[in-house]
Amino acid sequence: MMTDLSTTYLGLQLRSPLVASAGPHTGNPAMWQRLEDAGAGAIVLPSLFEEEIEHDAFTREQAYDFNADQFGEAQSFLPALDLPDVGPSRHLALVEQARERLGIPVIASLNGTSPGGWVRYAKHLADAGAHAIELNLYDSVVDPSISAADAERRYAELVEEVKAEISIPLAVKLSPWFTAMGNFAERLQTAGADGLVLFNRLYQPDIDLETLEVVPRLSLSTSAEVRLPLHWIANLFGSVRCSLAASSGVHDGADALKLLLAGADVVMSTSALLQHGPEHLRVMERFLRDWMMERDYDSVNQLRGSVSRGNVPDPQVYERANYYQVIHSWRPTSHR
Repeated sequence: MMTDLSTTYLGLQLRSPLVASAGPHTGNPAMWQRLEDAGAGAIVLPSLFEEEIEHDAFTREQAYDFNADQFGEAQSFLPALDLPDVGPSRHLALVEQARERLGIPVIASLNGTSPGGWVRYAKHLADAGAHAIELNLYDSVVDPSISAADAERRYAELVEEVKAEISIPLAVKLSPWFTAMGNFAERLQTAGADGLVLFNRLYQPDIDLETLEVVPRLSLSTSAEVRLPLHWIANLFGSVRCSLAASSGVHDGADALKLLLAGADVVMSTSALLQHGPEHLRVMERFLRDWMMERDYDSVNQLRGSVSRGNVPDPQVYERANYYQVIHSWRPTSHR
């Protein structure tokens, strides 16, 4: 019997737990069919950023104000105001195109952290055909006057605002640095999150020693990064009702399998697909199927969460007790 890899994420039925997360490949229409043919359960389109929306609104407001300030007689000689098709409009068109061309769920991504008129674009993305929206709360709270409680309250209110704009499922993508992740996860669920994506990768800046300028440094993830989402998914599985998606460090079938065993509904990959191409999904899927068949697992649902915190003999392996064990497990490979 064929192993059943289907899963449910955000209430959507996916043929596979392997999801192509937001990146250059999902923003390239030429890659979409390759991703679907290789077995992607869904794709997440690149983010529409709060800054893009606000900049677009500001640019249009300036243009309209300038046009309105012209003398009435002169306006009759001017052509109608025709602004270029800028970021947000192109993004909505991308969603429409993906929905039309693909037979798998299309998840739109919205990236922002502050309340404002930009949240209405959640509805625009839904109207464009997105099956669900991923709200990316990418932020570093550096203002010392803002407490952790203030930041969490602001994010929960933002989730409420976005959820109020749409009738489709909403996932919230988080950074890993919240003080009490379990409590915050429950707050976001109460605020309207249908799923949590763990985690964002923080792109820390670097310093150029020649120019003394702060410069961006983009590096792809490695499999070592999979342990952070694994830790929190294993701890959250069974304690929250919403869907759990794992992101960061998913490079092969073994990485994906570990996250499913920890309790993930889906696993998301970007770096591996950029390095190896969309067809790498087939390699990952083959590993999942072979491993499951060797151990008589019939479905992903059967194995999901079987190594979560609530299903291991000693739950403390996911808590502080494991810290002591790990520190004392190191042994030098050689002595100098």
